[in-house]
Amino acid sequence: MMTTQAQANQEQKLLHAKLNLETSQIAWSELLRYFAGGLVIVVGSDLDLVDVAARFAIDDKTTVEQWLNAGKLVKATDQQASGWLEADTLLWAVVARPWVLVQENKLA
Repeated sequence: MMTTQAQANQEQKLLHAKLNLETSQIAWSELLRYFAGGLVIVVGSDLDLVDVAARFAIDDKTTVEQWLNAGKLVKATDQQASGWLEADTLLWAVVARPWVLVQENKLA
């Protein structure tokens, strides 16, 4: 029988794996309706997109608030939106209902 901590770790791994499968590159133009609804959150390049989505999924308010306060999570701006649309930008995206989390491609 698994301990509570082992179960929590296993659940966390499964959540990360599920979110990783749901993460994909998408053209910004396909996200415009979510942006219009104020639902697009830009994830800073120093954060892992899947980890952020997992924190949203488990309702980790403390960590999410820390990221918001540090400016590592911000709502997409009109300026970003028009730049991405003009450049036909592909973004990494994952849904953490009701939010769509996006991140610009990291250069290798």
